[in-house]
This record gives sequence, structure tokens and C-alpha cells, in this order.
Amino acid sequence: MKSVLLVSLLCGAAALPFASSVVPAVTPDPTPAVQDPVKQDPQPSAQDMAAMMAKAAKFTQPGPNHEFLKRFLGKWDCELKMTGMPGAGGKMVSTGEWLIEGRVVQVRSEGSMMGMPHEGFLMMGYDNFKQSFVTTMTSSMDTAMLRSEGDLTRDQKTLITYGTLDEYLTGEHDKMVKYVWRFVSDDEIVQEVHDLPIGETGTKVLELRFTRQ
Repeated sequence: MKSVLLVSLLCGAAALPFASSVVPAVTPDPTPAVQDPVKQDPQPSAQDMAAMMAKAAKFTQPGPNHEFLKRFLGKWDCELKMTGMPGAGGKMVSTGEWLIEGRVVQVRSEGSMMGMPHEGFLMMGYDNFKQSFVTTMTSSMDTAMLRSEGDLTRDQKTLITYGTLDEYLTGEHDKMVKYVWRFVSDDEIVQEVHDLPIGETGTKVLELRFTRQ
């Protein structure tokens, strides 16, 4: 009985490859698959493209706030004072020029600070989408690049921006800082740096006074 069962199993197993070999092959359909037209992305019409470009112009083209950046153009004498540190300061000559004509201004400063050679760089523009002035500042004092954003006061006599900085001597990260540019006249600008964690008052730690040459 066992031998009959074993023979049956062996015969069945031997028949499997033979049976699979006689299965008729499936002929692939040569007709290419047609994409559902509903899923295809339609190309915008010329009218749609014109409308998109008109909408983009609101954010990509210079406006009145970029005209305001002209106030930084020219050559300036800069006097620097540090609050609470008599005699600690410096003098520099600053030059304001367009980095990108009509869009982004740069101010390069060279001179001395606390008795040491000093170079400073300011880049400022106006982001139409953010609706804010945006600045990036760096100097030869360290390797940091300081960024800030802010707006003009309603009378357009003061520009106030906020940003952060790291205090590498104390290990503090992302301290809140306020930068204030006061436009005293067409020929005088006063910049202030405020260390906000100090408190509600007495936060000014640095003042730079620019006088047009």
C-alpha cells in the first residue's frame, strides 16, 4: 500500500514540469496603453499665462519700498559708540551702492573698532511677498551672518528690524536683537543695536552715526 502511494506521488511530481511546459504562452497585446485624458495636465492658455505673469509682477517687480533704499546710497563718515563703555568705539568710512540695481543695496564699511582694523558689510532689500525689509550683516569681528526683518514706521522716518544672534563667549544661542535706523535727514542716519534680553528699557548697546560726505 505504501509503495503504491509513493509511486503515485512520484508520478504526480514528475508530471508537474511536463504539464507546465504545455501551458500555452500568452501573447502580449501590441496595442499601446492609452493614458486617461482626464489625468493629463492641460497646458495653460496664452490668456492664463498672461494672467499669471500679471499676478507675479506684484511680487517680482521693484516698488516704492525699493525707492526708499536709495537713502543708503553714497559715501558716509561713520562714528561708532558702545553704550556704557567710554572710549570704546571706532570710526569708519561707509559706501552705499546698488548690489542689484533698484532692488538690493549694499553698504561696505572700513576703518577701526576698539583700536583694531574693522570691516563691515550690510545687504538690504525689500521682499514684496513678505512685505518686509530684509537685511544680512557680517563683519571681520567674527564669522556670523546676522539676518533681520522689519518695517518702516508710518512716518517713514524710522526702520525697525528684528533678528537673532549667538553670543559665543557666553554660549547663548538665538538672542533676540532689534536694529533701528533713524533717518534724521537726507545726510544723517543713526543706527542702533538693542539687546532685548536685557529688559524693557536700557537695551541699546551700540550706536552708529552716519554723516554724508
